[in-house]
Amino acid sequence: MEKITLTGENDSIELYILESTRLGAVDYVLASDVAGGDGECYILKDVSSPEDSESVYEIVEDEHELDYLSGVFGELLEDADISF
Repeated sequence: MEKITLTGENDSIELYILESTRLGAVDYVLASDVAGGDGECYILKDVSSPEDSESVYEIVEDEHELDYLSGVFGELLEDADISF
């Protein structure tokens, strides 16, 4: 399973990518802090520029965007037991 690392000012967290999608020329990923089982899920948005050599992700915090994306990932992973 592919992993990404989110780095903050004082810490970092490794996340496992569960699913990804592209909406309106923006890449989003659904990631979890555990590879399997119960864990925290995060929806991340790629905010990097096309000329960047690496992707830069931010946690989606906008309520409307988060609600919409939860529905999208829910449909993409309809066979998985994931609750938002």
